[in-house]
Amino acid sequence: MRLIFIGDVVGRIGRKVVCRELPRLCERVSPDLVVVNGENAAGGFGITEEIFHELRDAGADVVTLGNHAWDQKEALVFIEREPRLLRPLNYPAGTPGRGAGLFDTASGKTALVINAMGRLFMDPLGDPFEAIEREVEACPLREACDATLVDFHAEATSEKMALGHFLDGRASLVVGTHTHVPTADYHVLANGTAYMTDAGMSGTYDSVIGMDPAEPITRFTRKIPTGRLAPAKGEGTMSGVAVETDDATGLALRIGAIRVGGALEPALPSFWLEEPAEAP
Repeated sequence: MRLIFIGDVVGRIGRKVVCRELPRLCERVSPDLVVVNGENAAGGFGITEEIFHELRDAGADVVTLGNHAWDQKEALVFIEREPRLLRPLNYPAGTPGRGAGLFDTASGKTALVINAMGRLFMDPLGDPFEAIEREVEACPLREACDATLVDFHAEATSEKMALGHFLDGRASLVVGTHTHVPTADYHVLANGTAYMTDAGMSGTYDSVIGMDPAEPITRFTRKIPTGRLAPAKGEGTMSGVAVETDDATGLALRIGAIRVGGALEPALPSFWLEEPAEAP
């Protein structure tokens, strides 16, 4: 299977680049499943129903969230009727929505998608390891699904890496979100799980994690907020990761970075895009 994960969409610039570039990429590589983190899509804070459908129309099969899940209050209502919108699994019992789902893919296979949030330097939610363990035990890879993708929305790289090894051999992809900076450590772990500490953001990198630099600089230098954080303007980059899995096991064969547009060096999954060699 071909899996695409796109990192945190930040504001209008992030939505614009994803809505422009994701359909082009999907047309070129025909992915089985596309997951997009949309927790910053509404002006940098949360998601609206209209934006959710905008991302779906661009090619997202599933949209995941994070610590800004409820910044737009309408999300508390419309998430109940949108099974393809996931909030962190380890929110308390009774929280609207769901943190995991089993979805049909473009190729007729099934994929378990899990969204969970870390605890180090984050809101004190339930244990993400325990919550994810319950899901993968209830829907084991290859026995009950053809692929398992985990979006771990967390601050600490150590916590993300620990989860990758915790799930190694039991998930197709464990990818981190939240820090908005794409890491260079994408690789396949020893037991076959593709891993990347952070997929990066889809937004403008001429910014402070997607926001106009002026207010963050003021807060760092004066320790006093003087205004609202607002998404930066400029050219956007779509950032994420591509994974190819083995149909026999559901585990990863290859992983590569996705970076399209904006200030970062471009990257695309060469293992899907390379031209076949000509016959001698």
